Amino acid sequence: MLLKIKNRIISLLQLLLVLIFIIFEELIWEGIAKPIYDAVHSLKILQKIEVKLQRVNPFVILVFFVVLLAVVETFGIYAGMLFLSGRVIMGLSLYLMKIPIAAFTFWLFRATEEKLMQFGWFKWIYERIMQGIDWLKSLQIYKDTMVRLEKLKETLKRFRNKVKERYFKEESPLVKKLKKYYRHLKDSLDK
Repeated sequence: MLLKIKNRIISLLQLLLVLIFIIFEELIWEGIAKPIYDAVHSLKILQKIEVKLQRVNPFVILVFFVVLLAVVETFGIYAGMLFLSGRVIMGLSLYLMKIPIAAFTFWLFRATEEKLMQFGWFKWIYERIMQGIDWLKSLQIYKDTMVRLEKLKETLKRFRNKVKERYFKEESPLVKKLKKYYRHLKDSLDK
């Protein structure tokens, strides 16, 4: 009986970790932060800065990175506290504001990773975090959840395509009506 309860608690904790990870990985990183990171990474000025960062003292880079990371994580924690206290809009706004800073911080990490890894304690922490993520992704509950999430994505994609085909294809009555209203409005404004 006690073993069953222990196993259920462990399973529940694993599920909670997996769900939190998936929310951050799939929704926030893939949906919002990665496109911002890609945009930041593609900026020519930052590519020039990457070259200059190679000449900066590793300690200076470490301090700057840790300060940025602390700010980003503090924003995230405070946003979560606001969200849980019922101030959802403020919490969500703060969280959305932190995403560009997080993308820049991730860019800085990637651009200076070799220098940051010169610090043994930093490398040790980074490796433990990566091992934790690998462990999480190896869990069966993670794999099962990802399969379900992929099925959900496919279902939503099919639904979106049906709606698009039915209501937004060139010949649909809705599109014709919207175009007619647009032309009428444009003609009225042009007079």
